[in-house]
Amino acid sequence: MKKRAVAILTAACMSAGVLTGCSGTGGGIVSAGDSSDNSDYHFMVIVKSYQSTYWQAAIQGIVEAEEELEAEIDITGPNTESEIGEQVYMLDYAISQEPDGIILAANDQNAVLESLRDARDAGIPVVCFDTGVPEAPEGSVVATVATDNDAAGAMAAENMYKVIRDHVKEAEAQVRIGEVNQDSSSANITARGMGFIRKMKELLEADGKSVAVVGDQYYAGQIESSENEKTADVVIETVVPMQTTVELSAEAVGEIMRKEDTIAVFGSNQVTAEGILAADEELNVLASSPEDGIVGVGFDAGFTVKTAVADGTLIGAVAQAPGDQGSLAVQVLYAYCEGEEVQDIETDSFWYDAGNINDSHIAPKLYD
Repeated sequence: MKKRAVAILTAACMSAGVLTGCSGTGGGIVSAGDSSDNSDYHFMVIVKSYQSTYWQAAIQGIVEAEEELEAEIDITGPNTESEIGEQVYMLDYAISQEPDGIILAANDQNAVLESLRDARDAGIPVVCFDTGVPEAPEGSVVATVATDNDAAGAMAAENMYKVIRDHVKEAEAQVRIGEVNQDSSSANITARGMGFIRKMKELLEADGKSVAVVGDQYYAGQIESSENEKTADVVIETVVPMQTTVELSAEAVGEIMRKEDTIAVFGSNQVTAEGILAADEELNVLASSPEDGIVGVGFDAGFTVKTAVADGTLIGAVAQAPGDQGSLAVQVLYAYCEGEEVQDIETDSFWYDAGNINDSHIAPKLYD
């Protein structure tokens, strides 16, 4: 058995663990793909979508772990992250195949609850990755591998504020900061969006500015504010597109970018960051300072976002490591099936801009 992989993930673990074993071994399971006598276990993976290169990077990490551990892994997922019902169907199908374990990146943290209960009752352990399911039935999710998304959102706010702070402090009229989140249903996106809003509000109020949070009800509804949009010094306006596509993200955030008082905008994942850039193709308002236009901050990588950061169209972005998440999720599930203690793992996020994008400790993490 691959004890080296177990040692690697144990060193990375961050929170309280559980100890238990899988209900069976791969030898007794019929795989959705070709079965192999050399496979110790058969796992099924459901990703959020095949839409973005983020998920291709995550899948690459899964494939590398599959080869390392000699497991048998089938990977599936809907075309887009908006296809919540389709993903639930895929999860239910995976449960019906009685694999040794399931790895899940849930598009909607509430839509999968019944399915997770079914997996638990069937004795199938589930490892979540990229995003957790906070209300998962007890005993259904054995571990979660994900970025500390609240901290990642705060990192975006801190780096944006360094650029806009002087302008905001000296502003005599109201200014607006936009934020576009692809949804209000997945735990990683909502934590990231709220992390940005809370940190930005904290920074603004520390400089004596009153703040109103408006827009999408999910995000705005979680912030208590004595100010309204008409009287606040700074308005943070958050928006969610109708579906998770670059085009609809561009349409949604474009409405904010057209407003004369907008000085900055943040896209909280690859799709929405690309949406900001798509909107700017028409508006041509992104700039390196609020005196010259709208300061843009992105998230994740991919060729489009990386190019925009490198040439200064975006002042920078926060990135995570999807390949590492995919690989670690497999390692965690494998260890669990080996009877090892497994724990939640928080993977790193980091800020990159035109000055450090080619640094040796950053460049390898930025997928295309």
